[in-house]
Amino acid sequence: MQGKIIRGIGGFYYVHIDSIGIVECKAKGIFRNKKVKPLVGDNVEVEILDKEKLLGSIENILPRKNTIIRPAAANVDQAIVIFSASVPKPNLNLLDRFLLMMQTQGIATVICFNKKDDAEEEYLEELADNYRKCGSRIFMTSTVTGEGIKEFGECLRGKTSVLAGPSGVGKSSLINVLFPKADMEIGEISEKIKRGKHTTRHSELFSLGDGVYLMDTPGFTSLGLPEMEKEELREYYPEFEEYKNTCRFLGCVHIHEPQCSVKIALEEGKIPKGRYDNYKQFFDEISSKRKY
Repeated sequence: MQGKIIRGIGGFYYVHIDSIGIVECKAKGIFRNKKVKPLVGDNVEVEILDKEKLLGSIENILPRKNTIIRPAAANVDQAIVIFSASVPKPNLNLLDRFLLMMQTQGIATVICFNKKDDAEEEYLEELADNYRKCGSRIFMTSTVTGEGIKEFGECLRGKTSVLAGPSGVGKSSLINVLFPKADMEIGEISEKIKRGKHTTRHSELFSLGDGVYLMDTPGFTSLGLPEMEKEELREYYPEFEEYKNTCRFLGCVHIHEPQCSVKIALEEGKIPKGRYDNYKQFFDEISSKRKY
């Protein structure tokens, strides 16, 4: 029988099979021998060992459409990163790292700024302007007022989506509002340190019917940069695209070169300064990596 892995804990894999439900499985030793680890999101072939107790064995992992490293998952249609628009204040450097990681893996991205009811309208507009040209869809939501929830929910239909974001941004609250049966544990913001408590302890894919799968992942506070040459970095900034061919020098990396169209656009306010500042930091970070 075929199904999809929705959870993996301690060597056990829980496979959702439409006709019978969730089957607890162990993976055959052949996967360990081949150094292949089943991932949440994998489509698998299962041998049912006990139909009453819903126990089985994973016999085969079907070809993957894609894989992502962090969080480890397979066959993802889109990655959705959720940040708070108020408290905790969004870490846009972390957001840009996440976007870069997903872009290098060819995963479409969606940005959701939650808690819009607690943020100034001017600041919300600034956030939207900064990311309008980055190639991601943008949503502003509030679980308090319900604003933006319906529109955000529409982008999940018929897709396998992975949700990521720091703790305390209301990620679990959003899931609960959209899909009450997911019954996620909701973390509270610590008033003392204004940082979310870490409540989601493992990746889990929720089957919501009609081919809709939603994976919530542990909160993250730091991300490294994906492996790449520094000259490749510019290719992952869609807002540079319309200017890159008018720079004075072929192969301009938009850092120190004179008559750089990207830097001119930056000075004219056509490229967000925050996005460009993070680009420069990432460029320097990649440049400083020692080559082994």
